[in-house]
Amino acid sequence: METVKSIQADTKNDININTEVPVTEPQRQFYYMDLAKQLVSERTKACGHPLTFHVETFGCQMNARDSEKLRGILETIGYEQVDTEDADFVIYNTCTVRENANNKVYGRLGTLGSYKKKHPQMMIALCGCMMQEEHVVERLKKDFRFVNLVFGTHNIFKFAELVVRALTEKQMVVDIWEGTTEIVEDLPVERKYSFKSGVNIMFGCNNFCSYCIVPYVRGRERSREPKDIIREIERLVADGVVEIMLLGQNVNSYGKTLEHPVTFAQLLREVEQIEGLERIRFMTSHPKDLSDELIEVMAQSKKICKHMHLPLQSGSSRILKAMNRHYDKEQYLTLVDKLRAAIPDIAITTDIIVGFPGETKEDALETLDVVRRVRYDSAFTFIYSKRSGTPAAEMENQVPEQEIKENFDMILKEVQHIATEKAHLIEGQVQPVLVEQINEHDASLVTGRLSNNSVVHFPGDSSLIGKIVDVRLAQCKGFYYIGEQV
Repeated sequence: METVKSIQADTKNDININTEVPVTEPQRQFYYMDLAKQLVSERTKACGHPLTFHVETFGCQMNARDSEKLRGILETIGYEQVDTEDADFVIYNTCTVRENANNKVYGRLGTLGSYKKKHPQMMIALCGCMMQEEHVVERLKKDFRFVNLVFGTHNIFKFAELVVRALTEKQMVVDIWEGTTEIVEDLPVERKYSFKSGVNIMFGCNNFCSYCIVPYVRGRERSREPKDIIREIERLVADGVVEIMLLGQNVNSYGKTLEHPVTFAQLLREVEQIEGLERIRFMTSHPKDLSDELIEVMAQSKKICKHMHLPLQSGSSRILKAMNRHYDKEQYLTLVDKLRAAIPDIAITTDIIVGFPGETKEDALETLDVVRRVRYDSAFTFIYSKRSGTPAAEMENQVPEQEIKENFDMILKEVQHIATEKAHLIEGQVQPVLVEQINEHDASLVTGRLSNNSVVHFPGDSSLIGKIVDVRLAQCKGFYYIGEQV
């Protein structure tokens, strides 16, 4: 797997670990990185081989970006990355959007526990959204005592400091914060790709959709300062990045918590000016905060990709109100009309939940109506999963399983039918493609993405990776294209 270390700011200032521990960040963490580097070096000599690590990421792109930060720190302190859990240090960066995500982690932990009995020097850490739930931490303390380190979403910047504790203390280290307003910049990041990167522009969520646990585990919204975002992107571009993905639970509400508020559209205008940056993506957009200003900026931009992921969740205004989504069916359709009028070739994708408590056949048909009117390029369609700790889990009128399955199949069939029709509309066109990798199934092909996020496979070699090339979309295969470079 290709990885590349991001350039970091010159904030370390030659910290001497024999001096007093710095109080301010990120100097404090650089101090602990140097200390951890000594400890890892000693362990490496004792065991006679380089210490290895493996980070397993569950969940969303926010978690994927957090994992890049974890990998950056681990490589800085002397660990070497491997692709399997047969490693000296295994970290699970967890997701808790659905109950079965938690169960998956518990199952994997059981396997790791057996492995650790044979390799007692192995270290195991758990972090991410799942750790922000009190009952999870209590279960770990009771049933998984072999775990070395447990921390959450708010204090990931403290990872080096926590690793030092885990390396020197003989008991489970637990460091969970209920919330924070702190954003620590300039720590090492180990990127998966040299040519594209995610960039956090904000953290947390204020929406409290009735089915969603995220605001409880990610905390309240807090936005990064525009100058810090621009500085990070400029460094990434200088390091070879041509495409960035701006990340937030709701990017459309960016800037509201800043001392001097800035809109997301204003931030995009600044990002657009960065020389050398060729593509800009962002997610996720909440319909209630999608402004006319943002649509105008997208329409005028030469760099923002022609793709909007706009979660619908339900086409029924009644169900949307129960979900606490703050828009109704007609308001959503009006937004889509505005997007299409301003950017005719935009690809619109969405999320749909089927089987929310109280949903009737009529409600499901309302969702089907929106699917037909919007004509999504693709959609992630989910069966409602009761999530303990959310208001929806306590609601009456939970929908019978058979009824959910019928409605789900009906909606999914229409989504797939329309998506296939939409994909064929650009068959034969020549479009720019960012080449991402050698094809996983055929080494004579490379794989890349169009501006609209569709996947294309075409003949090529590794010299094309990271480049944007013109490709004729010779054959549509439904959800991807076979192309030829022109």
